[in-house]
Amino acid sequence: MGHVDSVEKGWRRETAPVRITAKVDYAVRASCELAAQGGSGPVKGDAIATAQGIPVKFLENILAEMRRSGLVSSQRGADGGYWLARPAEEITVADIIRAVEGPLADVHGQPPEEAAYVGPAQALREVWVATRASLRTVLERVSIADIASGTLPDHLAQLIDDPDSWARRGARGTAGGR
Repeated sequence: MGHVDSVEKGWRRETAPVRITAKVDYAVRASCELAAQGGSGPVKGDAIATAQGIPVKFLENILAEMRRSGLVSSQRGADGGYWLARPAEEITVADIIRAVEGPLADVHGQPPEEAAYVGPAQALREVWVATRASLRTVLERVSIADIASGTLPDHLAQLIDDPDSWARRGARGTAGGR
């Protein structure tokens, strides 16, 4: 997941868009594959990679990060592989993002509540805090079990059913851009 942060663009600063990185996407998809196995034993990394179309080496690195974060367990050897370290119902998308990318929203590498602005930008800190809260509203309430079963929580229905949710916006808020 991208961060709410600024990047230098020549002489002016622009806010980087919030992005769902390939790393996060692959980590969630791999977790869903492990959830679908339902504890039937370790799953080989190459089997997960093949099932989801993920580059094996990249996936192995992601799974190692998830193992260090306590989301995935592993065993080496002929009968080895990976499995979820906790029940899929207890692992949220937010947990996975934090394991492989860090906090859901940072401003210049710090939590949004630590941002300080002056003058007309003073209320910007509250915007960044609200952005993080909005991300949490979805990402902390959707488990890997929800995704793997295809049964998303009811609170997402309103967002999913809104046609505007499916439209990309351009630089000025118009459909068709990012």
